[in-house]
Amino acid sequence: MKKDIRKTMTEKRESLSKESVQQKSHSIQQRLIEMSVWKDAMHMMIYLDFRNEVKTDSLIRSFLQQGRHVYIPVTNPKNYRLTVSELKDPEQDLQVANFGLLEPKKEALRPSDPKKLDLIIVPGVAFDRDGYRVGFGAGYYDRFLPQVRDDAVLLSLVYDFQLMPQVPRESHDIAVDWIVTESELIQC
Repeated sequence: MKKDIRKTMTEKRESLSKESVQQKSHSIQQRLIEMSVWKDAMHMMIYLDFRNEVKTDSLIRSFLQQGRHVYIPVTNPKNYRLTVSELKDPEQDLQVANFGLLEPKKEALRPSDPKKLDLIIVPGVAFDRDGYRVGFGAGYYDRFLPQVRDDAVLLSLVYDFQLMPQVPRESHDIAVDWIVTESELIQC
């Protein structure tokens, strides 16, 4: 079931035009930056967008320009764990890695304590209004999220079409607190 959802949603996302991704991402970003959870956060972890995901580069630049701290998830495929790495200068710190993904250069890897984070932008391929998600299938966030503070805000940036009436849930799944789409703001 999750595998089919991943395939369908990934195909839909990848079929979006560049213009559509830009437009939808801009609407989602505008909704996000008006939220108090965005305005109040000082330590945000956010994914680096890939393959037509909601764009995050302008959010990262904006957060850094305001003197706040940005962290990115760095995956370790050997143990399926995430390392939280502080990102200080996207232009200098990042390089293109496997499959065209951006990741920190070795000298720019700055492991940080997940307990610092007060806002975590959680990626995924499908979501329901209760905040549950279907991720990419490797379980990185399932293992990572139990390490963060209880008061950290979990939020996802989602295209409208990624919302489903209900996604499959397992006992270890952790729901996000907020979902931001191009047309609505959902408190889960």
